Amino acid sequence: MIHLSELLPPRPEQPLWQLITQCGVDSVVALLNGAEQDQRMFASVGKGVEAKAAPGEEPWNEAALRRDMALFAEHGLRVVAIEDTAPMERARLGLPGRDEEIENVITQIRAMGRLGIPVLCYNWMAVSSWARTEIAAPGRAGSLVTGFRLSDAERMPPLVEPGEVTDEQLWSALEYFLHAVIPVAEEAGVRLGMHPDDPPLPSVRNMPRIMRSPEAYRRLLDLHPSPSNAITFCQGNFALMTDDLPGLIREFGGRDRIVFVHFRDVRGTATDFVETFHDEGQNDLAACMRAYAEIRFDGPVRPDHVPTMAGETNERPAYGTLGRLFAMGYIRGLDHAFFGKH
Repeated sequence: MIHLSELLPPRPEQPLWQLITQCGVDSVVALLNGAEQDQRMFASVGKGVEAKAAPGEEPWNEAALRRDMALFAEHGLRVVAIEDTAPMERARLGLPGRDEEIENVITQIRAMGRLGIPVLCYNWMAVSSWARTEIAAPGRAGSLVTGFRLSDAERMPPLVEPGEVTDEQLWSALEYFLHAVIPVAEEAGVRLGMHPDDPPLPSVRNMPRIMRSPEAYRRLLDLHPSPSNAITFCQGNFALMTDDLPGLIREFGGRDRIVFVHFRDVRGTATDFVETFHDEGQNDLAACMRAYAEIRFDGPVRPDHVPTMAGETNERPAYGTLGRLFAMGYIRGLDHAFFGKH
């Protein structure tokens, strides 16, 4: 069955946390206080915490994770996955210093295993995170959505010089990383889910992106044929790679390699798209949920990249409160329709 969840940093925020639990959601996909994704996603609006903690107090160590879990538990929430890691830029680029970064990730994986957190979502987007050229595009009835247009991105300053980073450099670094962490993850009982590049293009502002196609994911899974080497199936990104989203769910889920789902939709192509409400995108999300039921998916599912709705500020584009509530209700309805009430 699916475990409907929400993405939250370990910093209580009302009324959001109470509204989530009032909607019947008690599972959390956690960010880490001041770690890589927390900084990338929320530091720009003053909600992040510097990751330069004293030795032994890093947000990815066991003591910090235990404190986070206790804090969530006080609010009726349990951690079912973590979508954050120690900084990994050198690891992704294969640069000197990567072994120290990888060791920090290993520390996190071992701690997660001891604490019973079974899923770690990570990505191989070097230098930048998910790319958007618009954070307030007009959506339905005056809502605001995020979007991307490659022609606009090409007018922005480059992230690296042409040829400075190559596809094979990233693939080689990824293979090195997996060789180090997958045996640890197997021993700890933790499964790693690779998130797609967002958007899934060959490069953005000269920075190559390798997790951009179903073929790339087949190559990833072949690099280390282990249950711990798995996929975060972000539907918005995979939808820009294929015209048969349920087919990919059946392919990768049939191999038991989908461990976490971002349930969302888009409208457009990889070079020009906008996010949408769940009921107005270009994909048949009911057919997607049917496919998850057919593969007997059992793991965390969360909404992602929702519109900002009337009465809200847009300080966190794609992560407004009202859009999340709409998405949770939509997903829960499909969940009950195809998995049954549980």
